[in-house]
Amino acid sequence: MLGIFKAWCVWRWPAVVAVAAALTTPSAIAAVRLPADIKADRVVVLKSQRVLLILRGDAVVGTFRVALGPNPVGPKIRAGDGRTPEGHYILDWRNPKSRFYRAIHISYPEPKDIEQARRLKVSPGGDVMIHGLPKGAEDIGADQANWDWTEGCIAVSDAEMDEIWGHVEDGTPIDILP
Repeated sequence: MLGIFKAWCVWRWPAVVAVAAALTTPSAIAAVRLPADIKADRVVVLKSQRVLLILRGDAVVGTFRVALGPNPVGPKIRAGDGRTPEGHYILDWRNPKSRFYRAIHISYPEPKDIEQARRLKVSPGGDVMIHGLPKGAEDIGADQANWDWTEGCIAVSDAEMDEIWGHVEDGTPIDILP
């Protein structure tokens, strides 16, 4: 993880540092909406800041407040631990009819995650997604980011999910940082 993080920092860190410096508390995060013609070339999640960043080149072109699992500190180790994975993954497919509105799948578990779980004799879990709200909870909207309620996924409001859905294509890399 540290190697991936350092490599990522070399070419993207200035943009993330500038945004992270302004995000001292979750309430300080102001949503930045994407221009209609922008396609992301990278997504970054800063777990401790509870923010998802959409990047195009070195520019942060969208920010979204997120909710995580009930035990968000540290990387995901096993199924049911309530943690969101940390590391470099790919947004590899999408479900337009998810029970959580729309959902974009994160390529967890990768071989390194499977090997770690095997060593610990646990299941690594799976089905980690960026998703909207559960059916029947649509009225909560962006307030959903005020508490960690997922099982380890990354949640946004349905309106935000529509926006992310339209600007993030399958195959887009995602870095999930502590």
